[in-house]
Amino acid sequence: MRVRGIRGATQIDTDNPEQIVDSVSELLTQMLAVNQIEVEDLISIIFTSTPDLASEFPAVAARKIGLGNVPLLCSVEINVPNSLPRVVRVLIHAHLDRQLTEVKHVYLKGASVLRKDLAQ
Repeated sequence: MRVRGIRGATQIDTDNPEQIVDSVSELLTQMLAVNQIEVEDLISIIFTSTPDLASEFPAVAARKIGLGNVPLLCSVEINVPNSLPRVVRVLIHAHLDRQLTEVKHVYLKGASVLRKDLAQ
């Protein structure tokens, strides 16, 4: 079994706690599903959000969907001029028995422009 990193991101319409939780829940659910990851496979999850998202921690979404026992960390993304606004990025660390090229990264909504080469 290998340790793999799975990337994902989503863009939030407005800085609203409910929208952040709903959008991040959707992102996490898709990331786990397309990579066939079970909760027991998870090592940790790191969230970053752009500075314009401050009404809720993205980790709340993880706890909401049953990932409360997984180590979770939230941080603020660096404020690069002209970068895409209202984005939550996710890096999941998990035990996966597959090659790097088989890992599926998930970019939803407006965040799909961040990595067109990886977006599903």
